[in-house]
Amino acid sequence: THMEQQELVAALRRVVADGGWQRVGRTADFQSTCTKLFSEDGQHLVLIRTGEDSFRAMDSSCPHEGGPLELGDIEDLGDGRLVLLCPWHHFDFCVQTGSSSTGLQNQVYEVRVVQGDVYVNTPNQLSLSPDAEPDTAGPGESSPDVAEICPSEDTLSFWATKILRTPDPTEKVRLTLEVQDKWRSGQIKEVGRAAPPAQPSRRDDLTVLQPGRIKRGKGGTQASRVALLHSLANIEQWAIDLSWDVIARFSGFSLSSGEPLPRQFFSDFVKVAGDEAKHYDLLERRITELGSFFGALPVHNGLWQSATDTSHDLLARLAIVHMVHEARGLDVHPQTLSRFAAQGDRDSVEVLEIIYRDEITHVAAGLRWFTHICSQEGRDCLSTFHELVKQHFKGYLKPPFNTEGRRTAGMTEEWYVPLVKPSS
Repeated sequence: THMEQQELVAALRRVVADGGWQRVGRTADFQSTCTKLFSEDGQHLVLIRTGEDSFRAMDSSCPHEGGPLELGDIEDLGDGRLVLLCPWHHFDFCVQTGSSSTGLQNQVYEVRVVQGDVYVNTPNQLSLSPDAEPDTAGPGESSPDVAEICPSEDTLSFWATKILRTPDPTEKVRLTLEVQDKWRSGQIKEVGRAAPPAQPSRRDDLTVLQPGRIKRGKGGTQASRVALLHSLANIEQWAIDLSWDVIARFSGFSLSSGEPLPRQFFSDFVKVAGDEAKHYDLLERRITELGSFFGALPVHNGLWQSATDTSHDLLARLAIVHMVHEARGLDVHPQTLSRFAAQGDRDSVEVLEIIYRDEITHVAAGLRWFTHICSQEGRDCLSTFHELVKQHFKGYLKPPFNTEGRRTAGMTEEWYVPLVKPSS
């Protein structure tokens, strides 16, 4: 009756006033299956239409590698269970609970429809359009690579920029391993100074899409494994470049005392570059053994965004690339490994295990140099890290965490637990 409806509206108004409920629009505004809702805290949501007047909501960033769930597909598993599939790697998330068959968990939010209005329960302000990104560069400021520095050919920085400008990944791997040997043997003695390119070169025949526009075919089980290995090979190609970029970009870095970075800093990142080159090579060989090749599927350049965002600040670079993104690689390793193990793919499991052991040392390198610089400059390591992550990383860090892998790298819970979304 009309009276009951009025009572319901009055009750809902009280709930809105007391809790985190907010109106996001009319049901007619959400004709698409998935609509992105932008949150003021950077932890955006996806509103999922499951029926005429029925909606669900969850975080729009896939807990695996941050894939855009608002571009995913809905799959009906029968008995009323719907899952949202991430477009990047096909991880599934139950729209009711946010749980995944992979063991990952996504945050879900309550949704109510009252008289054609859609309400979502979250403490953060939501909108249908993103806020304009602030321009962080002040007047007259420019990125560090504007001033061209002419490096000598017998310096590490010269080779770093040469590798960054090498588009073919196989040649990039070959040069990386060659330079690693020359640096270790003392054939290359000086770090030197060089200006890296704003973005590394890539092969012309690669299909490069925006990070969210990559749709993977559902194919057979082997096709899905090839797609995952291809995605990992793309990550490793970028990881080689991230290592050489940190060497060249911060070759002239000096501490607040005026001291330059120790030689060991550059040696550590030469080793990281060498490891990433080895990883790319292992993955590329495995993709070939499975009857495909690198470049057979589209790739994205989203991983370079972190390099661009932190090109002005070495501590921010170490925090975001090595202590957030690489540590996240440790977190997702158990789920990725179990997928290949479940399909009896022992050769791929062996490759993933090698990569995992090396990645622990990469997180450790980032952590070691982050704490070294902080201690040399009299900064508190933990509060500096938390501040930089909040500044340069959109949203919160998401469990599940591989606490054992992180601990082996020296990253105890005090580093990352404070950056998890507080439970409301």
